[in-house]
Amino acid sequence: MARMGIPKTGAEKRARRHLRVRKKVQGTAERPRLVVFRSLKHVYAQIVDDDAQRTLLSVGDQALTGSKSEKATAVGKTIAERAKAAGISKVVFDRAGYQYHGRVKAVADGAREGGLEF
Repeated sequence: MARMGIPKTGAEKRARRHLRVRKKVQGTAERPRLVVFRSLKHVYAQIVDDDAQRTLLSVGDQALTGSKSEKATAVGKTIAERAKAAGISKVVFDRAGYQYHGRVKAVADGAREGGLEF
C-alpha cells in the first residue's frame, strides 16, 4: 500500500479513496464483494469473501475484443454468469476508489444484466 502522508500521485489518491470506500463496504459469505480494477488497457473483476479472506471468482478482459467499454460490459456479464453458477446472487459493489463512470459503470451494468443483485 502507498505511504499515508499527503497523497501526491494519482495512484496514491486512488489508494486513499479505496481505503475510505473499504471502511463502508464489507463482503460476507452471504453477500460477497464485487471489486473492479481498471488499468489503462484492461479491466478486471473479482468476487471476494472478506470474512474468509478468499477470492471466490476472478475475470479479466484479455481474451475479449471490442472497445474498452464493450469489454467491461462483457466482463460484468461473465462474472455474473460464473457467480450464478457458484450460487451467488447478491453482491456488494466495490468501485475501488474509481469514479462510478465509464468502464466501472459498464462492469456494474453488465453484472446487473447477467443477473447479479447489488
